[in-house]
Amino acid sequence: MLKLQDVCYSAMGKQILKDINLTFSDEIIVITGANGAGKSTLAKIIMGILKPTSGKIFYNDQDITDFSITERAKMGIAFAFQQPVKFKGLKVLDILRLSSSEKGKSLSTYLSDVGLCAKEYLTRELSGELSGGELKRIEIASVLARKCPITIFDEPEAGIDLWSFSNLVQTFKNFQNQVKGTMILISHQEKMIEIADTIIVMKEGKVEKVGKNHEILPTLSIKSCKGCGGNR
Repeated sequence: MLKLQDVCYSAMGKQILKDINLTFSDEIIVITGANGAGKSTLAKIIMGILKPTSGKIFYNDQDITDFSITERAKMGIAFAFQQPVKFKGLKVLDILRLSSSEKGKSLSTYLSDVGLCAKEYLTRELSGELSGGELKRIEIASVLARKCPITIFDEPEAGIDLWSFSNLVQTFKNFQNQVKGTMILISHQEKMIEIADTIIVMKEGKVEKVGKNHEILPTLSIKSCKGCGGNR
């Protein structure tokens, strides 16, 4: 179980997160809110990309506040960036081999799960030759392949076309049914929020409200995915 206790974060004299107290169970959690509400900052603090100015982070009752990204990754926390990282010289097959926790499973399945043809993509390089949408889907596939107890996806719909987005939503549901871990999705898209067990709404760096799907969803003003950014 992941727990945040009185977490605050400031940068360049501005307080971005204020007194965040949250407990994440083994379920799908969607963190939503307006741009600038602090959603991505919160995700990066959980992963260890950013360190809180104050407060504590616990994983299975262990204080991991000062743990590095590498230490948290080894403990079973995985993260997919809003803007995927490019790796010149590294092929799609390489990243999936490094990520996969199942030697018996065909690596091509992970690409199929995110709407990519393995025959076309496995030998391609993770470079600027791939579109933002392609890189995004490959990164999501590599995170899913790890099957970690905690997975964090920062706006997974960004740059994803409508057809792939609909399939991605189902892929997340299938993954959760298999792994039964903690999946944290940062999103403001209706279809993504609808699959949440718990919804967290952030506003101006604070948790405005948190509750089960049926409690929070009717109170939200959200938008559907119409193109989702449009990259291939």
